Amino acid sequence: MSLLRYKADIKSIIYMVIITSLLIVQWNLKSFNPYLFGLCLFTAVIVAVMAHNHNHLPMWKNNTLNILTDWWLTCFYGFPVWAWIPTHNKNHHKLNNKEGDYTITYRVSERNNLLTLLSYPSISGYFQQIVLKAYLKEVKVKSRKQYYQCLAQILVLIVFVGVALLLDWKKALLYIVVPQQMSTFSVLILNYMQHVHADEESETDHSRNFVGFFINFFLLNNGLHTVHHDKAGIHWSKVPAEHKKIVHTISPDLIETNFIWYVTRVYFLALFIPAYRVKSKRQLKIKNAFQ
Repeated sequence: MSLLRYKADIKSIIYMVIITSLLIVQWNLKSFNPYLFGLCLFTAVIVAVMAHNHNHLPMWKNNTLNILTDWWLTCFYGFPVWAWIPTHNKNHHKLNNKEGDYTITYRVSERNNLLTLLSYPSISGYFQQIVLKAYLKEVKVKSRKQYYQCLAQILVLIVFVGVALLLDWKKALLYIVVPQQMSTFSVLILNYMQHVHADEESETDHSRNFVGFFINFFLLNNGLHTVHHDKAGIHWSKVPAEHKKIVHTISPDLIETNFIWYVTRVYFLALFIPAYRVKSKRQLKIKNAFQ
């Protein structure tokens, strides 16, 4: 009997092997390879998605394997993955871009442009840090075992990066720290695009969905966001089937068939072509409420 909860996570294991191999190969190359490094940055995005998925539904039936996977994800994600629990599970999924959500998209501006997109990860990341210390104190009281597991992730990350820096600080920064930053940055960027200018009060229009094959094949169906908020506990491999059941209830302008075209259109072409600017369902709802 498989130790995996779902056979689909064989794909996740393949990703883990590829990502680990990329680090080892690049570290041992005599010269910088831009193609491998580009692939490394792309797989860093996959790491963030895997951390998200494993946080909602651990991959393994065996607890020890889940802890080891937490450690691997922590090393390549660049932050202890327990941090997802207070900021994502207990906060974002509860409030879903409403006031009080640490990842709220309109904290500083109601606009949706390249500047708000690129500044969002730093702003959101700052406010998410506030709750982490409080969560550790809470866990320390409630469960010593869980508390030590959280501390273990921090220690594993420090040792992983620390040893790499001692071995070769230049390679460590290039092949470990930069991909880690890409991983944590990209997941916040994705969250922003999936919620900005949607209607956080709506049962079905609270999220933007990217339904293209490319993003969902490589990023484990992470583009299908509405159903994820509706049923956060289901495995990523089951998301497409659930999405089909509700897609007819979602506003068509929150369904994007091509992720690359969306980014190009909204964050670059819209600077010159007003018709490409996304209309805010949130602002429209507020405006109508006062009429």
